[in-house]
Amino acid sequence: MTSPDPFDDLEAELLALPDAFDLPSPPPGQVAAAVRERLEEPARAPAKRRRRWQVAIAAVLAVVAVTALTPQGRAAVAHVLRLAGIEIRIGAAAPTATPSARLPGERPVATSDLGGLVKFRVRTPAELGEPDEALVSDQGRVVSMRWKAIRLDQFDGGLSPVFLKEMGPPWPEEVAIGDASGWWITGSHTLSYLARADGSRLPLRVAGDVLIWERDGLGFRLEGVKDRAEAVKIAASLRP
Repeated sequence: MTSPDPFDDLEAELLALPDAFDLPSPPPGQVAAAVRERLEEPARAPAKRRRRWQVAIAAVLAVVAVTALTPQGRAAVAHVLRLAGIEIRIGAAAPTATPSARLPGERPVATSDLGGLVKFRVRTPAELGEPDEALVSDQGRVVSMRWKAIRLDQFDGGLSPVFLKEMGPPWPEEVAIGDASGWWITGSHTLSYLARADGSRLPLRVAGDVLIWERDGLGFRLEGVKDRAEAVKIAASLRP
């Protein structure tokens, strides 16, 4: 009498997985990496067993495909990313409305006065020079600089999120900015401000392409630059 093969049960369970699938999934690239890692041991198994693993893996990948391509699947995939005081929620449809508001207490100030109005060291990108306008918001929590259509926000990038971005695909793209890392985000997304006291959300506007990164405990978001390489060049030129 032969012993039951545990792969029979595993294969059956994985093949039934699409019917029971009701959880958000990670990006397909992460799933593929995990699958490749698990393949090393089964690859040394007998041919019959390898075939069963191939069927099982195909079932998992089918689940990922269904999740990514169907409206129900897209609605289930909601991911939250956080970097430098910015929270990004991915999974919502692209924004259609255009909220418009100012940051709490936002007021223009002279660039020479910034050092006495905030508790962090304010930096200016050498690639852009002196800003056309500087603003301080929320009792010195955020400093914003403007050059025509370009805006640079800098703020304490601690544990509490400052800005909230809600967006659909594509996923943010990781980029290197000197020895720091950041994300390049393309397409329209809703930008909101999160109050410190109760975490309430203040819708600001629909934003476009933006580069976000963290350096020395401070968060930065550069908006209005359409080319990724140019945005990274500006970010790398920050000077005290």
